[in-house]
Amino acid sequence: MTHAATANTSAQTPLRIAVLVSGSGSNLQVLIDAMQAGALPIEIIGVISNREDAYAITRAKDAGIEVAVLSHVESGKRMGIKTFEAHANEQLVAWQPDLIVLAGFMRVLSGSFIDNAPAPMINLHPSLLPVYKGLDTHQRVLQAGDRHHGCSIHKVTAELDAGQVLTQAVLSVDINDTAERLQSRVQKLEHKLLPWTILLLAKNVLSLEVDSTSSQATNYLPTLPLQLLITS
Repeated sequence: MTHAATANTSAQTPLRIAVLVSGSGSNLQVLIDAMQAGALPIEIIGVISNREDAYAITRAKDAGIEVAVLSHVESGKRMGIKTFEAHANEQLVAWQPDLIVLAGFMRVLSGSFIDNAPAPMINLHPSLLPVYKGLDTHQRVLQAGDRHHGCSIHKVTAELDAGQVLTQAVLSVDINDTAERLQSRVQKLEHKLLPWTILLLAKNVLSLEVDSTSSQATNYLPTLPLQLLITS
């Protein structure tokens, strides 16, 4: 590789990311820290929250990131999903991200919103998909007596938690685990898996356009999902 090629690689254009949140924003903070440290070639261009009391808003504002809070209409009534989607789409179109990240976002989005979004969308889910879609994943794992648990990052589609799984992080369920302890352990995995996955997307190691049924010209790539064995 020539010196010019090396310089061009190091000067990679940052991946423009918009993040949708509903809660404390611990995964958002991980991305902010990685961006500010220069560890990820990303620029978080905006954060959308559907809750006005989400601590993620404070995290974003402290980092100088633009925030759109779409929680209530002017009358004070909670914003319905159609109204939320209309305002969120307008904001995303204005920002023009390369990638939309759902990080602890707790509203179900319509197929129309997803299909018309200005960029691909990924979601962080606390289970080893395709098992345990939806809520209460930690308690369900314990009730089933599963030996392994973890988290997945998948492409968002109209069907809940059913898009192509890109990456997963796995842990062993301990005999002393409660739902609360499992949640804490899995969250530590999330904080490692999300930046790794975004780095792989930014470096074009992973593609959101990959057709998992086609092996021609891509058979040298690892089969998705990538599983990271991370201790917590």
